[in-house]
Amino acid sequence: MILEFGLLGAVEVRDRGEAVEIGHVRQRSVLVALLVEDGKPVPVDRLLDRVWGERAPLRARDTLYGYVSKLRKLLGLDIERSPAGYRLTVDPSQVDLFRFRALVRQGALDEALGLWRGQALDGLESPWFDALRESLHAERTAAELDRNDLALAQNRHAELLPSLRRTAEERPHDERLAAQLMQALHAAGNDAEALLHYETIRRRLADELGADPSKPLQDVHQRILAGEAAPEGPRQLPAPHPWFTGRTNELKALDPSGTVVITAIGGTGGIGKTALALHWAHRNLNAFPDGQLYVNLRGFDPTATPTPPENVLREFLEALGEKTIPAGLDARAARYRSLITGKRMLVLLDNARSTEQVVPLLPGSDATVLVTSRLKLAGLVAAHGARSISLDALHPADARKFLEARLGAERVAEEPEVVADLVSWCGGLPLALSIVAARAAMDPDFPLAVFAEELREQPLDALDAGEIGTNLRAVFSWSVAALSDEASRAFKLLGSTSSEDISLTAAAALLDRPATKARMVLRELENAHLVQQHVPARYRMHDLVGLYAADLAADAGSRLADFYAATARAAAMTLEPHKVLPEHESGHVLEFKDNAAAMAWFDAEHACLMTEQRSALQRGAFDVAWMLGRTLNNYHLRRGRTSDDVEAWLGALKAAEALDDASKQATAHMCLGANYVELGQSRLGHQHFDRSLALFAQSDDHAAHGSAHRAMAWAAEFEGDLEKALHHSLQGLEKFRAAGSEIREAESLNEVGWRYACLNRYAEARTYCEEAMLLNNKLGHPEGAAATLDSLAHIAHHDGRHADAVAHYEEAVALYRELDNSAEQATVLEHLGDVLSAAGDDAEAREQWTRALEMYEEQGRVSEAAALQARI
Repeated sequence: MILEFGLLGAVEVRDRGEAVEIGHVRQRSVLVALLVEDGKPVPVDRLLDRVWGERAPLRARDTLYGYVSKLRKLLGLDIERSPAGYRLTVDPSQVDLFRFRALVRQGALDEALGLWRGQALDGLESPWFDALRESLHAERTAAELDRNDLALAQNRHAELLPSLRRTAEERPHDERLAAQLMQALHAAGNDAEALLHYETIRRRLADELGADPSKPLQDVHQRILAGEAAPEGPRQLPAPHPWFTGRTNELKALDPSGTVVITAIGGTGGIGKTALALHWAHRNLNAFPDGQLYVNLRGFDPTATPTPPENVLREFLEALGEKTIPAGLDARAARYRSLITGKRMLVLLDNARSTEQVVPLLPGSDATVLVTSRLKLAGLVAAHGARSISLDALHPADARKFLEARLGAERVAEEPEVVADLVSWCGGLPLALSIVAARAAMDPDFPLAVFAEELREQPLDALDAGEIGTNLRAVFSWSVAALSDEASRAFKLLGSTSSEDISLTAAAALLDRPATKARMVLRELENAHLVQQHVPARYRMHDLVGLYAADLAADAGSRLADFYAATARAAAMTLEPHKVLPEHESGHVLEFKDNAAAMAWFDAEHACLMTEQRSALQRGAFDVAWMLGRTLNNYHLRRGRTSDDVEAWLGALKAAEALDDASKQATAHMCLGANYVELGQSRLGHQHFDRSLALFAQSDDHAAHGSAHRAMAWAAEFEGDLEKALHHSLQGLEKFRAAGSEIREAESLNEVGWRYACLNRYAEARTYCEEAMLLNNKLGHPEGAAATLDSLAHIAHHDGRHADAVAHYEEAVALYRELDNSAEQATVLEHLGDVLSAAGDDAEAREQWTRALEMYEEQGRVSEAAALQARI
C-alpha cells in the first residue's frame, strides 16, 4: 500500500488515489489522534481522553486495543506499543496536514492552502478534536494572511481583491486583513473604497470594543490619504544560498514566537548557520517591509579581526538615511535605536565573535534580530532573552537532496550506493557536502566514485577544494585557535578516544582533572560547538570534527582505559559482592551505592566499554581487555544481551591467550559455550565447553570445576536434556561444597531443585529449593533468593497451591526489579501471568503478560516475544 492521509477536510485514507475504508467514527478518531503526533508516543489514558472525552465506555481500553488491531490489519500500519503508549510512524509526506505545514515553512503558501478541502477533521467529535480543529483553522488563517502579504508585495492585488473582500466580511474585526484589503484597493486605484473600509472598521472597533485601530492599520490609512506607496528601507541581505535543503524544524523554530525578537543561531564551522538565516530571511521578506540590515562581523575570519561595533553602526546609520553620524559608540547606538523604533525590520548579524560585539547592535524594540556564531552566546540568551538554536548535521535524506540540487538528479541517480557513501562520509555537514559537490561540478566527467574513494581513504584531505574557505581543516582550525590553552589541550586529548561519546567522569579521567574542572573545560568546547552535550553529562563530536581532533591528538597515556577497567570492576563487584576480581588501579575510579547505580552506569557506558575493549586489544593492553570482558558478563545476563556478551568474551579470550593464562581462557570458553548454546549454535557451544573442561582439568580449583558443570547443566536444559542437566547440577553442587563457596552452593541447590521440578519430581525439588532459600537468606544474597522464589513458585503452582505461587512470583519480581535485572524480571512476569490465568484471573494475567511482552521486545528476545504474543 502507498497510503495518503487526509485531515484537512473529511478524514480520509487513499491508496494510489483510491479511497480506503477505515471503519466507523471512533476507529477514525484513534487513527487521527495517533497521526497528528508525527511519530511521538501517545499514552493510553491520553488516547482514551482524545477519542471519548468524558464519555468513555466501560472496558474502553479493550475497545481501544480492538481499534488499534483493526487499523493494523486494514491499513498495514506500524502502530507500536511501548510503556510510553502507542506510536504511529508514517512518512510526513503522506499526511496532508504535515505537507501543509512544510509548504508554509517553505513559503509555498498557495500550494499549502490548496490542500484544504473544507473543515479540518470533519466528522470527528470530542472536546479534544474540537480544540484541535480550532487550532488548525487558526494555522490556515495565518497562512492566508501571509499569502496575502506576499501577493501584495508582488503586485498581485487584482487577483487577490475578490477573496479579500469576501474574507473581510467573514472576519470584520481582523485589522491585518482590513489593512491588506485597503492596500489592494489602493494599488487598484480605488482609494475611495479603501478609505470607506477604514472608516467602517474604525467605527466598528469603537462601538463594539471601545478601541482605536492599531498603528499598522492607521499607517496604511495615512499613506493612502497622502497618496504614498509604502516607504522603501535598506535591502542589505546577501543572496540566499541557491542549493539550500532541509532544516524544516529549524526554519519553523525561527518563526515569530511571542515576545522573542532576538535569535542566536549557533553551530560548528561549516554547519550552515548563515545559509539558514538567509534562507529564512528571504522567505519572510514580506514580514519586514521597512527593510533589512546585514553585516558580517568577521568573528572567526582568518584574514581579518572582528569588526568593531562602532564601525558597524556607522554603516547601519548611513543605510538608514542618516547624513550626520555621531561620534562614539554610545551616541551611535542611541541614534540607531531611535531610527529603528516602530519599524518592521530585520537585522542579521553574521559570524559574531562574542556577546559584547553584538549588544550595541541590538535595536531597542520592534525589529527582529538574527545572530549567527560559532559560539552559543550565552550572555545574549541570559541578559537579552534571546532564543538559542543550535544546528546539528543534516538528515541523510536532506543531504542527498542537496547533492541532487547541486549536481542534478540524473547524475546522483546513476550512482545511488556511491552517493550514500558520500553522504555518510560528509556526516551531514553542509560545508563538506558543498566541497564534494564543488569538486564534482568542476570535474563533470569524473564518476562520483572517485570522490567517494578519496573520502573513504582520507576524509579531511578530500574535503579541500583548494581555497581557504573550502578547506575543512582550515575552517575547523579557526574555532580551535580561539580556545583557551586548557580547552585546546582537552580538544586534542578527546581526539585520542575512539568511542562515539564520553561521559563527564570519563573525560575527567582522560584530562586528569577533577570533574568540576573538567565540566568547565568541556563547557568552553561546547560553547564553541566543538563538542555537543547530547544528553546531560555526556559529550560527543561530529565525525569530521573528531577526525580533525584525532589529527591533533595528544598522548593520553592509559588514564581512560584504567578508569574504564577499574570502574567496571567496582560496578561488577556491586552487582556480585562475592565475585573475586583482581584490583585495577586508577586515580579516578567511581563508587556505586547500590545495584541500580551500577546498572545505570553500565547502561550509559556500555558502548564505550565495548569500544575500549577493542582498542585495548589493538594496543596490547590485555589486562584491560580481560577485565572489561569479565566485568560485563553479569550486566549482559541481567539485560538479556547475549550477542554482546559473545563479543565481549571473544575479546577477553584473545586477551587471556595473549597473557598465557589458562584459568582466564577456561572461564572465557565456559561463558562462550553457554552463550552459543542460547543463540542456537550448540555445536560451537559444546566445542567451547570441551575446551573449558580441558583447561580446568589442569588445576584442582573446585569452584572453577563447579562453574563449568553449572554452565553445562544450563546448556543441557536449554537443549531439552533434563536428565543430563540434573547430573551436571549435582556435580556442580558437590564441587562448590568442596570449595567452601556458600554463595555458589546456594545457587546450585536451587538449580538442582529446579531440574527435579522439570522432571516432575516436586517433593525432591521443594526440599532442595527450601534449603537454597534458607542459605540465600542467611548470606543476604538477593539474586539467589529471587531465582529460588521463581523455582518455589513453579513448584507451588504444580502442587495446586496457586496463592503461594502468586506470592512467590510477586516477591521474585520485586527482587529482580530492585536488582535491575530486567531479563529475569520479564521471564518471571510471564510465569506470573500463567499462574493467574490458571486461577481464572484472565484480566490480571493479560496485564502481566503484556508487561513481559514489552520487556521481551525491548530486550530483543524475538522468540520469547513471538511465543508470548501468540498466547495473548
